[in-house]
This record gives sequence, C-alpha cells and structure tokens, in this order.
Amino acid sequence: MEYINRTIEKTIKEFIGKYPVIMITGPRQVGKTTLLNYLSKEFLNEINYITLDDLMIRIQANEDPSLFLRTYETPLIIDEFQYAPNLLSYIKMNVDETRKDAMFNNGDKVGTMYYLTGNQVFQTMKNVSESLSGRVGIFDLYAFSTREMNGLKEDVFIPNISALKKKEPLKRISTLKIFERIIKGSYPAVNYGEKVPFEQYYSDYIRTYIERDIRNIINIKDENKFVKFISSLAARTGQEFNANSIGSEIGIDNKTVEEWVSILKNTGIIYLLGPYMNNNVSRAVHKRKIYFMDTGLACYLTGYNDPKTLERSLYSGAIFETYIISEIIKSYTNNGKDSTKHLFFYRDKNQKEIDLIIIDNGKVYPVEIKQNANPNKEAIKNFSVSKKFGMEVMNGTVLCLCKDIYAIDENNYAVPIEYI
Repeated sequence: MEYINRTIEKTIKEFIGKYPVIMITGPRQVGKTTLLNYLSKEFLNEINYITLDDLMIRIQANEDPSLFLRTYETPLIIDEFQYAPNLLSYIKMNVDETRKDAMFNNGDKVGTMYYLTGNQVFQTMKNVSESLSGRVGIFDLYAFSTREMNGLKEDVFIPNISALKKKEPLKRISTLKIFERIIKGSYPAVNYGEKVPFEQYYSDYIRTYIERDIRNIINIKDENKFVKFISSLAARTGQEFNANSIGSEIGIDNKTVEEWVSILKNTGIIYLLGPYMNNNVSRAVHKRKIYFMDTGLACYLTGYNDPKTLERSLYSGAIFETYIISEIIKSYTNNGKDSTKHLFFYRDKNQKEIDLIIIDNGKVYPVEIKQNANPNKEAIKNFSVSKKFGMEVMNGTVLCLCKDIYAIDENNYAVPIEYI
C-alpha cells in the first residue's frame, strides 16, 4: 500500500524537537502509527516502536513503568498509550532528568524523546495535563479528508469569498458519486490497499472498538444495548443532542447517556458542535449538535449500503450535512488548529438557525449547507442574526451542489462543496 501524505505532517514536523513529547490522538485505524513511522523514515532518525495492544508489553508497562521505559531507547513511539496511563508520570521524570542533564552537565539537546498515540479518553487526558504540562504537543488525527485522498493542498476552511475564488477545487463529480463517497467513508482500509468491503470493515470495527476500547473504559454489561445506543446516535447525526430522547429509546438513564456520549466524543467517533452564545444573543439555545466524524460508519449503523437509496432517503440531508461539517472540522485539526475555538452553530428560541458559524480573527462567517444546486435568498434568511454577535460580519456562504460560485445578493454567495 502506497503511503498517502497527510496534511498534518507539516504541523507535526514544526513541533518535533521543540517538545520532548509529541502525542497524536484519534480514532482507531485512522493511520496515527503509519504517520509517525513515515515521518521517522522520511524526515527523522529511526524511531523505536512498541504497542500496548500487545498484552505482555502492556502488563510490563503497568506493573513496572520505570523498568519498561529503561528497556526501550528513545526516541520511542508508544502506540495505544492509554492502556498504561501510569507511564505518564515516569515519562515526565525521564524528560525532566534529561533536561536537567542538558542544562547543567553539558548533555545532548533534549529534542523529542517520546511519541504517543492513542485515544483522548478523559482520565488519560487528565493525567496528560497533570503530568506533561509544558512538555507535550498534542495533535488530533481523523480518517482521511477528501482533499488528502485527492492529493490536494488542504488549508483551514475560511469561506472568505475572495480567497475561495483562488482556491483549487476538488474535481466535480455526480451527486450519486458523492453519496458513494459518503457510504464508503474515509478510513484507510476501505479506500486503499486491498480495500476491505465497507460493510465487513465497519462490522469488524464496531466489534473491535467495543472489545479493545469501550471495555477498558467502562463495564458494559449489555453490548447489544451499547450498539443500539451508538446506532441511535448515528440516526441523529446533524441533530441537537437530547439525552432524554436517546435514553428513553434505548432504556438507559440520562447519566449513562452523557457518559457514553462523552466516550464516543473522546475516542473520536463523534464530534459535538457547540452553540454560539454571548451576552448579545441571550435567547440562543445551549444544546450541542451531534456529528459522526466518519459518514461510512454512520451509514453502516443506520443500515444504508446503497448510494441511490441513501440519496433518496429522509436521511440524505442529515448525512450530507454531516459529510460537509466533518470535512471542515478536519481542515482545522489537520492544520493543528482547535476547531472548538472557531466552529459553532446558531439556533435561538425563535427557531432562527444557521448551520455553521465560523469565527476567524474576530470576524464572523455564517454558513448554510444545502443539498441542492440553486439556493436562493430563502437559504440566507437568518444570516442577519449574526449582526448581533458584536463582531465584523463577513460574506455569507451557502455550500451546495451548484457548479460555480455565484452571488445570491451583494454579500452572500452560493459555493460548490468542491471548495471545502
């Protein structure tokens, strides 16, 4: 399988040598280890590698962390580090000792000693914050973006119309091909190499996810109930998170719903898009919106395996929006940016809603997502709400299936999705 370059490579290379610990977090099987091994061979000296998926190595790491770290020379990749969270305090001691030696005993420059990969499980990240504060650079990696798969440059998506007109768009494809892409998803195994059939892949993925990740976080007595839960969330992608509704459907209490949603978020399966709020928009809702970060997984969980059926279904609008939002989120994380500081949605108690609010450098860009080719002024009717935010309002954008960029009015534009 030929290596496919990732946008985040550039950002990570800028931090290598500046932080003694580099951490890459994200869902299982998105290519975290492959990325580090590529950087090791192409741009760095050879890096040693171990994985805590290996049960014997995991036992050693948990029972005697100090001996474990002495056994392997740095620089060292520790894959699935969340399985041995006690390692973090010992990594801190090793880093501090090496820094001390470099400062007072003319030791070698510290550089980057450890490369950690794994999931952002809450307790593990709490330990990271406490143990490695000021010593670690953290990067989120999801499955491929469409631009990565097409070998195109991927910048942070900011819908400034002047900049968009200079941007190289993706190749235009039919709507049916778009839904084929949505159903297949963006994981490496279903797009490259031997190309595992997507239904089989996602079936195995869910089973592996529960066995290797979920069981290590919580004690699930009924696996079928958890599968029903994640399937229920998939059916609600693009909708506001309502714990009562989900709990009633699955037969679990709100506390369990919140706990399981947090796990899915912190293991990179879903993204919770926050509502935009400030003192000027007191009537704004406080609920978050659920988005699956891989549309293929969402389609599998909701039973869609045919693009024609999906395109004609009631689910098509929600999964189309999910695809666009997930691509925009990736454009931020792939460039080392915290998407939660820039991306929001808006809805108020008067039912005025804007699909996406992008904040950049104190400027507001309202964005709507439409599954049609000729949006009109009806699509931008709520954009005026953004004038209340207390920031400079820039051009509005309707991301849609149109062929070319065109003006809806003097300050709002229809933009093909190929420009994300």
